[in-house]
This record gives sequence, structure tokens and C-alpha cells, in this order.
Amino acid sequence: MDRKRTVHQLDTPYSTVQWPQVSHEDQETILELLCSPWLTNSSSLLSPLGHHRRSFISPSKGKRAKRRKRKGAETDTAVDAVPPAPELAKHVDLGLASISRSLERIPAEISDESPLEPYAVVFVARSGQPSAFHSHFPQMVAVASKSVPGRQPIRLVGFSAACEERLSSSLGIPRVSSIGLREGAPQTKALVEFVREHVPPVDMSWFQEVKGGQFIETKINAVEVPVGTKKQKIC
Repeated sequence: MDRKRTVHQLDTPYSTVQWPQVSHEDQETILELLCSPWLTNSSSLLSPLGHHRRSFISPSKGKRAKRRKRKGAETDTAVDAVPPAPELAKHVDLGLASISRSLERIPAEISDESPLEPYAVVFVARSGQPSAFHSHFPQMVAVASKSVPGRQPIRLVGFSAACEERLSSSLGIPRVSSIGLREGAPQTKALVEFVREHVPPVDMSWFQEVKGGQFIETKINAVEVPVGTKKQKIC
């Protein structure tokens, strides 16, 4: 019989913030609206961004290649003009770090009357990556939503199925695990309305617990862990 011992660990006394529950069918519909053509011979919402990137933006080959290209450009007299990115690009943020920074800045942007609109929806591919990378999103989205009263709460969609490859292919980049879609983005009305109808806002009950001003005792967890075999000393 395996020996076990009890280990005590401190935990937050407040209620944990859970990801909104989204059914598998609704997740598939949201992915279809993001990545698949809505009508025959039409493009998906994200595909124009991927088409522009593949057509006019060369993949990065490192700093040395960039320096060589810069030296060669000094001798070139004609430079091909790159057309501007689709209008949607101004309303879309990609990557965990970029979206996290934007969520942090939302209270300041609202008070400073920034031209940037807050997010309407944040999409995160949770499958296939450690939870430490995205576990902060429910709290950050909930706090950011509290900073914009009078508006629809920011919706957080966590995809449980593997979909990074599908999102990356639509955007024309090697890898993407999160997408932030800002309020008022062009051609997103159907997607945003569907998400708001089928995905509830993030519930942050501990925020109300803190405002109540009641003392909450420290939470101590008692966890039983197996005891490993003691190594024998070799004389």
C-alpha cells in the first residue's frame, strides 16, 4: 500500500473565476463564422488578413537577414508599394501578450478618451497549451468589463477543441492562440451577436465579496500526496 502524507497549502479565500461555459456546437459555429466562408465564393472574416500577409509581407528570417535586406535596399531605386492592410486589421489584436496589455489599459483608455474601442470578444484556444498561459484571462476580462459601464460586457470564448492550426491558416501566421476583436469592427455584426446570445459574461463573484467588507478567513487546503521511497546510501 502506498504511503501518503498531508501537505498544507495556502489558497485564496475568494471564489475562483471560471471560464464561461460554451457548448461544443456553439464553439463550432463561432469557428465557422471566424474561419469559414459564409456564402459560396466569399471569404471568411479573418481570411482577408491572411491573404494580405501572405501576398505582401515576407516571413521573418531573423535579424541577420533583416540587416542584409536593409543594406540592399539602400542601393535599390525602385521600391514596390505595399497596399494598406484591410480595415479589419485596426480592430484585431493577436497573441496572449498583446491582448493582456490591451486589457490592462482599458480603464486608462476609457478615461483618456482613447480612439481605440474596448474588446467585444476575446477568443482563446485553450487546448494544447498549459493553463498558466491563459488562466489570467477570466479575471482580466471581468475587470475590464467593469471599467466600461453602460456597454455590453466583454465576452470570453475558450475553445476546448484544438483549433490553433485553423486560426493560424486563416490569418497567414505560423501560430496564434488568442484573438481580440474590438467593438465596432467591420463585418463582425453576425459573429458578435451570436457570441452575445450564446456565451454568458464572465462571472466574478469575488468582486462583490470584496465590496461587502466582510472578513474572510484564510483558506488552507490539505492535500494528500504519495511518499516516495527513501534512497539507500551507497557506501
